[in-house]
Amino acid sequence: MMPTIKDVKVSKPSEEEVAKCQSWPIWSCDISEFDWQYDQTETCLVLEGQVTVTDMDGTHSVTFGPGDMVVFPQGLECVWKVTAPVRKHYNFS
Repeated sequence: MMPTIKDVKVSKPSEEEVAKCQSWPIWSCDISEFDWQYDQTETCLVLEGQVTVTDMDGTHSVTFGPGDMVVFPQGLECVWKVTAPVRKHYNFS
C-alpha cells in the first residue's frame, strides 16, 4: 500500500537531533508548487520558510515550518506548495 500524507511525521526535534542535522546538506527553494515522489525515506529539519504538502488527490495535507523535523516515507507521492522561501537540512535513508 502506498504511503499517504497521514504517514508524514512532523515533530519538534531534541537538541541532539538538531546537532546531528547540522552536518547534513542544505536544500533551498523559492515560493513554488511542484509534484514530488520519494524514492527513499527523507528526514529534514526546516530552518526557514513554510511548506504545505498535499496528497496527489488533494484529500490530506500537512504544513510545517522553522524548527520542525519532518520524515517523509519512501514511496510517497505528493504536491509541495512552498508558501515562504524554504531552507532545510535533509538526509535520505
